[in-house]
Amino acid sequence: MFFKKLKKQFNLYIYFLCLVMFFVEFSTTKVLSNTYKIKDLEITEIYDLDFNKINIIDKAFDRAFHELISKITISTDKKKLTYINLETIKGLVDSFTIVNEKFIDNNYFANFEVNFDKKGTLKFLEKNNIFPSIPKEKKIILMPILIDTKNSQVSLFSENLFFTNWNNKKENFYLLEYLLPNEDLDDINIIKKNLENIEEYNFMEIVSKYDLKDNIIIIFFRNNEKLRVLSKINLENDSIILNREFENVNFKDNKKIESIINHLKTDYENNWKKANQINTSIKLPLTISLNTKKNYLIVKFEDLLEELDYVSHFYTNSFTSKKIIYKIIYNNTPDKFISEIKNNGFDIDTSLGLWEIK
Repeated sequence: MFFKKLKKQFNLYIYFLCLVMFFVEFSTTKVLSNTYKIKDLEITEIYDLDFNKINIIDKAFDRAFHELISKITISTDKKKLTYINLETIKGLVDSFTIVNEKFIDNNYFANFEVNFDKKGTLKFLEKNNIFPSIPKEKKIILMPILIDTKNSQVSLFSENLFFTNWNNKKENFYLLEYLLPNEDLDDINIIKKNLENIEEYNFMEIVSKYDLKDNIIIIFFRNNEKLRVLSKINLENDSIILNREFENVNFKDNKKIESIINHLKTDYENNWKKANQINTSIKLPLTISLNTKKNYLIVKFEDLLEELDYVSHFYTNSFTSKKIIYKIIYNNTPDKFISEIKNNGFDIDTSLGLWEIK
């Protein structure tokens, strides 16, 4: 009898332990999905009599905030947030971790990981009339082509300054990762063959060789010290044409070449961010129902709602023995919501007035 009772208590203990572990894991996931994380933030400071650990942490918060803002806002909006007081920034910090802290030769070194409260940050930006973007990273094929218009000479790959210097500098806040094509003699011949109509040529014969559909074709038209740049941007089935001109370009000056590359990268980052902008002025109310008995589906659906950047907030409107009904405020169109739900493995029925997750 004693052992049966002990066994029963043990099984009960295991059950509650598993239940606690489940909720710990679930709550941790929800916490992480509600934060913007900035990691690998290196802070170096001289270790002397004026050394103050609090000042170091404040410095990490300030740098982390501006790195986050660089990731989720276009360059013109970023300038509006140059001078934000430290107390405001601290109010947006959810948590932080110090990694690899060490003292070497009277110098302090540390890596910081800072988590910002996502909802608080979005409200802060909305108050400042700034529409943030989803920090969505993307790999793309980039093909820079340099054409000397005087002698109709085409420079690709290692002969092209923009090709060889493009990936020399990468900022932590960049969302686009550029993959440069392999040196291919066929590509050179194709471009030379289409030189007369190069601005209209779609380059599909070249970019189709690569697994990535997203690409940017940059054509640099050089005329002595003048440079005209035509950018053909193809990201997620959207096509954009950009034109830029640069004067007094010294092609032997690496800093000038780097400056031009940085300007172009900013253009491309801005366009990518605009495509993923969260328009908080759009407040689309949605009503969604789920079967009350499908506990796992309910947990999974709520977890997804926490993660979706376009979901401003949601709450349980009603709960019966048959259905649980959610009210959701969504910062985009109904089609976008349906697309996101389906892309995350949910079956949604929109044929009736009340949408239902199956």
